Amino acid sequence: MDCIRQPPPLDATLAALDYAYPWSGMISAYKFGEQSGWAAFFAAQLLKASCVRQVLGELNASDLILAVPLSKERLQTRGFNQAWELAQALASQSKSVASLDSSLLLRIKNTRPQTELKRDARLANVKGAFQIDPLRAANVKGKRVVLVDDVMTSGASLFTAAAALRAAGAAHITGMVLARTPL
Repeated sequence: MDCIRQPPPLDATLAALDYAYPWSGMISAYKFGEQSGWAAFFAAQLLKASCVRQVLGELNASDLILAVPLSKERLQTRGFNQAWELAQALASQSKSVASLDSSLLLRIKNTRPQTELKRDARLANVKGAFQIDPLRAANVKGKRVVLVDDVMTSGASLFTAAAALRAAGAAHITGMVLARTPL
């Protein structure tokens, strides 16, 4: 009933895998083990998923492919943004003509790691964490956006980032994740 009163900011969400064994360990190694080379393999998994027609359709229909950004502090610690690496690999392997942009959606707030928190705390943790580059907000208005992240657990990060895109006038937003926590 909450979805009817307050619809989520995403028009669709596509996930290739359940965030469970063995994928959860592989994704953690990619994300926290400085193994950015896994991005191409994981993009291929998304493009082989049962929802491959939807994935390709959304990538081909989109104007922009964006990744959920990391804070500067987290990026410095990790050495790379796993969502950005995945977005680049997806765009390359799908031969999408959408624009890839790493600086249009900004993370303006360093937050606690979401893995430490329950759902309500996750939502509060990322509130106000994202914004569109104010000098480039017109680049989002009326556009179809694919928003890429590695894992969706509660949806808090994706929803908050999508809300910033929606506020800037994005016409359609699809969340695309490698793995989702089983419902």
